[in-house]
Amino acid sequence: MNTEFSMAERQFTLIRYPEKHQHKSLQAWDSADELLIEHVEAHLDASSTLGPILIFNDDFGTLGCWFTQYNPIWISDSYISVRSLQENLRRNHLKPVMNEEGALTSPVTSLTSVESLTFMPERAPSVIMLKVPRTLALLEQQLIDIKRYAAPGTHIVAAGKIKAVTKSVSALFEKIIGPAKTSLAKKKSRLVFSTLDESIAPIPSPYPETWECKGATGQTFVLKNHANVFSRQSLDIGARLMLEHMTVSANETVVDLGCGNGVLGVNALALAGDCKVIFIDESFMAVESARLNVLENFPDKIDQCEFIASNCLESLLEKQQSPWVTKILCNPPFHQQNAITDHIAWQMFNDSKHALVKGGQLVVVGNRHLEHHVKLKRMFGGSDVLASDKKFVILGTAKR
Repeated sequence: MNTEFSMAERQFTLIRYPEKHQHKSLQAWDSADELLIEHVEAHLDASSTLGPILIFNDDFGTLGCWFTQYNPIWISDSYISVRSLQENLRRNHLKPVMNEEGALTSPVTSLTSVESLTFMPERAPSVIMLKVPRTLALLEQQLIDIKRYAAPGTHIVAAGKIKAVTKSVSALFEKIIGPAKTSLAKKKSRLVFSTLDESIAPIPSPYPETWECKGATGQTFVLKNHANVFSRQSLDIGARLMLEHMTVSANETVVDLGCGNGVLGVNALALAGDCKVIFIDESFMAVESARLNVLENFPDKIDQCEFIASNCLESLLEKQQSPWVTKILCNPPFHQQNAITDHIAWQMFNDSKHALVKGGQLVVVGNRHLEHHVKLKRMFGGSDVLASDKKFVILGTAKR
């Protein structure tokens, strides 16, 4: 759905990517974006010197579009956010700019979260703004990075819904950056202001974290997990159930869809050493974690694997039109950024139907209350219960 976003006599047409799968009630911006824009614009107007502007966790590119005149450096862990930014820049005719070498470049320098780990601006940023992420671990990693970038004069401000700006969020700022205070709530959102305290020693990043789990063959896997990976410290219940009941045959092409740290795909390599595994997630940190985990556990099989950041199977289907996948393993999410939605599961199942060969299997694990069997019946004609416990169920279906 297109959303007309207006502030201070400026107007943008913004979408949440992918537009065709979004519910018409969902918009591409929120009140936290508005608060950030109001505050940062006032600060920039009063600022006499201007270093780079950094933007973290801009959900759908609203902040990137608004601040294009400052050529911001924009950092995200979300493929969906990157595509939203690109689409919204295009729709609003925010044209490329000429750099110092005379070449045309995007008005926004876009970096993934993985790239940001090694990125260092030439000058200290004048402003660093963040949308508070869903996971404290990602915020912790980003603040550790910001500590490297910032100078005492850098203006650091974060924004989020009231429920997201917790005492734990403020405590992280004070532990890593320096003194922090919050604004009064406005439209159910608030700001966090922080000032760099150079007396606080830099904290080494605890990420990627490392832990172990047993696969279906009894082999112990060593798993590395970047900060924004789901269930990064232990095996989640759904994945554990799936590991216990997975089957993979020789020469199969397997997709670990929504791969997280890639434990299902790694297990597929243990079950059938000659299979090909494609790891797909919309989180860049998840895809990189999966790559690290193949290198850690099956380094000789890395050439049998692909690692792709994508919206569901979109990037894969764009590369190869005809069906070729024999098995897809999937634990669909039920949220996009902070919105609860089932459109991702619908798209995952629809994309799977296009990618699977005739007779190819889609195997889905999820909470019972999500009722994935209803979607699978509508899309594939039905499904079988392969395994279940009190909370989770594994459903299997085949393309007819």
